[in-house]
Amino acid sequence: MRTLIVEDNEKLAKYTKQMLEEEGYAVDVAYDGETGERLARSGSHDLLVLDIMLPKKDGVSVCKSLRKDNITLPIVMITAKGDVDDRIIGLDSGADDYLIKPFDMKELVARVRALLRRPQEKIITTLKVQDIILDNNKHYVTQKGKPLSLTLKEYIILEYLMIHADQVIPREQLLEHCWDFAYSAFSNITDVYIKQLRKKLKDTHEKYIQTIRGVGYTFKSK
Repeated sequence: MRTLIVEDNEKLAKYTKQMLEEEGYAVDVAYDGETGERLARSGSHDLLVLDIMLPKKDGVSVCKSLRKDNITLPIVMITAKGDVDDRIIGLDSGADDYLIKPFDMKELVARVRALLRRPQEKIITTLKVQDIILDNNKHYVTQKGKPLSLTLKEYIILEYLMIHADQVIPREQLLEHCWDFAYSAFSNITDVYIKQLRKKLKDTHEKYIQTIRGVGYTFKSK
């Protein structure tokens, strides 16, 4: 597995590179947004660790640009900003996960491992619920025949809900399945992603994803 780190703090970038290499990953480093985006578009990497505050082009703009062109490379966004609004901006730009500086390097490694591991575990080839079709071979989702641009995390959550259509899925169950480790950065992470999914599905009246108050969610089959 090859990881790309885009971080302008050379000391932090080198330390992160060292830690990931010790875990067996091949690692490339870029120190500005333009170079990082160019490398991310090369198709040579399995995951991107992306700082927000970067010279030449900021991380949010890089992330949005990649997602606009349907590049589904998993992205862990890194920032010194800790407000919930800042985190949501990062997630809305297309990031799959989010870490706030200073962070424990073991946690970053765990999140990298989780993002890289989950897609390989897919078993069901095609799912169809209502007018949504999810194709795991092509990593492709359509709604009424039109393609949907989803982040890796949104894709994983949608897949899990569709597999368990009409079942009530507690938030904790989504958290355990879709993150693969105890997520404590901020507890409403599942709600944030459900909101993003609804926005992309234009699900304003819970036609697809229904909230079960105090419990979690269910994906309606009809």
